[in-house]
Amino acid sequence: MMRSIELIIGFLLCCCIPSGAQRVVVHEQKAFPDSIPAGGYSGVAWLGENRYAVVSDITKNDGFFVFHINIDSKGRVVSASNQGFRRNGGQGRDSEGIAWFPSKGTLLISGEKDNQVREYDLDGKLTGRKLRMPQVFSKATRAYGLEALTYHAGTHRFWTTTESTLEGDGPKANATNGVRNLLRLQSFDDNFLPREQYLYAMDVAEAELQPQHYAFGVSALTALDDGRLLVLEREFSVPESKIGATVCCKVYLVDTRKEHPVNREGSVKGKKPVAKKLLTEWTTAIGLLDYSIANYEGMCLGPKLADGGQVIVLVADSQNQYGGILKDWIRTLVVY
Repeated sequence: MMRSIELIIGFLLCCCIPSGAQRVVVHEQKAFPDSIPAGGYSGVAWLGENRYAVVSDITKNDGFFVFHINIDSKGRVVSASNQGFRRNGGQGRDSEGIAWFPSKGTLLISGEKDNQVREYDLDGKLTGRKLRMPQVFSKATRAYGLEALTYHAGTHRFWTTTESTLEGDGPKANATNGVRNLLRLQSFDDNFLPREQYLYAMDVAEAELQPQHYAFGVSALTALDDGRLLVLEREFSVPESKIGATVCCKVYLVDTRKEHPVNREGSVKGKKPVAKKLLTEWTTAIGLLDYSIANYEGMCLGPKLADGGQVIVLVADSQNQYGGILKDWIRTLVVY
């Protein structure tokens, strides 16, 4: 039987998340199969009001979807619908992350196929601009390449990172080797030029045995307005029987203001990772009677509530509702 574990922890001190915050509410996940078709939704960005730009890592064409996601006064998702796909003539880039750039009215999308972050207009057309990635990211692979992407207009910073450790930075973590993934959190300014870079260490895997299918890494980032970041660590473990498959999601808070950046192209050997604080975590699973397993890969800031709560919106990647079991779940957190 699937059990959902929601650990409420955290102190968040920033303008975007209310000062002195001590409480996090993890709302029930919901799916809307009548209004959102099966997809591989892997990134989300808030465009304002109830409009969100969403990318999928399995689309044949390059571009993004626009969703309407309606949230009530308590921060719960009450309805959601797909308003269509905005494309260009290119092939899909295995899109994983998306960020809204309000000063230009454009969107940036990270792709694992080319491991680049490219700019799009609101019709889905490429502008020809892209983030100038440091050379070290050329070592990213298609399996665990550029995954997360976020932007905040208040700090004028984009942030991205790979899902797992870059080649040359150390071994990649798996279910049994006890390794911590070491990731480079890379920022960029409004001119798309690279700025600060920080070293981030993931937790050790929680899986006890080597599963048949496994995915472990940072799947999303969300930038706060004072430079801090929310980091989503996701561990997806599927045994051969499928029953007992789990996804463990942990949301950490990183305060880059108190950390020293690393050399963007230099070795990370011996470098100290940034400190992180656990904000909340939950686990979903496949049980005998419950198929609420949810592989969350997209996360962004949503609206502020009248009571001061900050909504955080997450979307799950069902891989086209694989096996008729996975669903295109949407979940919200509210931080007070």
